[in-house]
Amino acid sequence: MANYHILLADDEAALRFLLTETLADEGYEITEAEDGQGALDYLQEKRFDLIILDYMMPERTGVEVCEWLRSHGNPNRDTPVILLTAKALEKDRERAKEAGVTQYIVKPFSPLQLLDTVEDLIGKSGS
Repeated sequence: MANYHILLADDEAALRFLLTETLADEGYEITEAEDGQGALDYLQEKRFDLIILDYMMPERTGVEVCEWLRSHGNPNRDTPVILLTAKALEKDRERAKEAGVTQYIVKPFSPLQLLDTVEDLIGKSGS
């Protein structure tokens, strides 16, 4: 399998660790950011095959990062985005969709559920 690069931004270290382990076991290369600003810094420097953002993060939320991503020239403008969130309300989903989020995963979720979604999106982008 080609080495796909995934940016994972979440301020919860334990969850980040779990997801990184799960994805790395499948051969994905993970870059971790612990807040929205860190994610933005990476997104301007390097191209990723997939971006996983937590909704609630310090500095900038996942939705704000996604809005920036879709509206500014950067190497990841069209990269699929998975938003992880504890907010399951319809208005939050709408907001995420407007921001350009590709897929929405509500916490709590299993790492395997995330893996399925990752494989779907990376498989579809066919890069």
